[in-house]
Amino acid sequence: MGNEVSIIITLSMIIFISPYLSRIFRLPTTPIEIVLGSLVGSLGFITYNHFFELIAEVGFFYLMFLAGTEVNLKELQNIPAKMMKRNITYIVLLYLFSFIFVKIFDFSAIVTVILPLISVGLILTLYKEFDKDTKWLNLSMSTGIMGELVSIIAVTVAGSILVHGVGGELYLSITYLILFLLAIAILFKGFRLLFWWFPELKTYLIPIYSDKDEKDIRLSMALFFLMIAVMLMLDLEVAFGAFVAGMFIPTFFAHHKELPHKLSSFGFGFLIPIFFVYIGSTFPLSSLFMDGLIKTALLITFSMIIIRVVASLAFLGYLDTRERILFSFSHSMPLTLLIAIVTLAYQNSSITQFYYFAFILASLFEVIISIVSIKVISRYGCMNLVKRK
Repeated sequence: MGNEVSIIITLSMIIFISPYLSRIFRLPTTPIEIVLGSLVGSLGFITYNHFFELIAEVGFFYLMFLAGTEVNLKELQNIPAKMMKRNITYIVLLYLFSFIFVKIFDFSAIVTVILPLISVGLILTLYKEFDKDTKWLNLSMSTGIMGELVSIIAVTVAGSILVHGVGGELYLSITYLILFLLAIAILFKGFRLLFWWFPELKTYLIPIYSDKDEKDIRLSMALFFLMIAVMLMLDLEVAFGAFVAGMFIPTFFAHHKELPHKLSSFGFGFLIPIFFVYIGSTFPLSSLFMDGLIKTALLITFSMIIIRVVASLAFLGYLDTRERILFSFSHSMPLTLLIAIVTLAYQNSSITQFYYFAFILASLFEVIISIVSIKVISRYGCMNLVKRK
């Protein structure tokens, strides 16, 4: 009982004070929660507990669900063909340079999937700092959505390889994944046709104005848990199912502008911080003294940044040098997906504990370096603009 009480009290304090510390240090709340989790875990306030781990896992799935709510498939279809080619070139280059880096530094093969990961979660926070018409940021978001879709699929396939190895079970799992993607494509087209014929059905399922029964939240949660159940039955990566469930919200119920915000408020106010504190608690501060850990974490960090800077040449002629660098840094913060695949790889013994710690540390370095660099470069650019005027 004492263990549970200690965890509950500690979590409540971290969830409460993290936003204030975030404002003081001018960093996103997520790395603050991870650092605090590591601190309290090292001090013994949080120890292993099955229920804590279970809730943290649900928090991660909900985080992936929220990531899906940022993807409107209709908007992806409206991307001009020329820009779509640039986006695809950029993503292909990321994986190509990742493969080269893995060979050069003799990393584990799973790192080929890790280095190019893209997540738009922290990109959204940049809109608080920049105008919504900022060219490089809007491109970062649209390209990031495509990149995150590719990353989620890559993580799902990599997860199947880690769990089943290369063999019959893997091929069966990939077959299930392909069939699942085809079923989802048919389902999306079916819903699109249904809502085209019966547009009033949208407002019936999710009223524009929230009613006392909270139908919007209930439908969202039903989609969330239903997709998790499907993925468990198919023995596929649950995070991918949660992501797909989230895509239903903006794609078909964009008329309810406040729904993503309502879902996000609940997640980032409760479940998601628990996940990040849990991740932090698995990273003892004493590991910082492991020989070569910081050096390896920095190598990973700069490898991820460099491959994005080079791959951003795909947008040569559309973005200038400064904008491409800002774009690259905005994609160098795949915190959530990075932690997800690294945790999965460590649990399946594909990477050692040393590399698990190195990647967790690198995820923090990436956020701090990218956020600071974006602020410094953008301010420098503004100063030059003022001088020219």
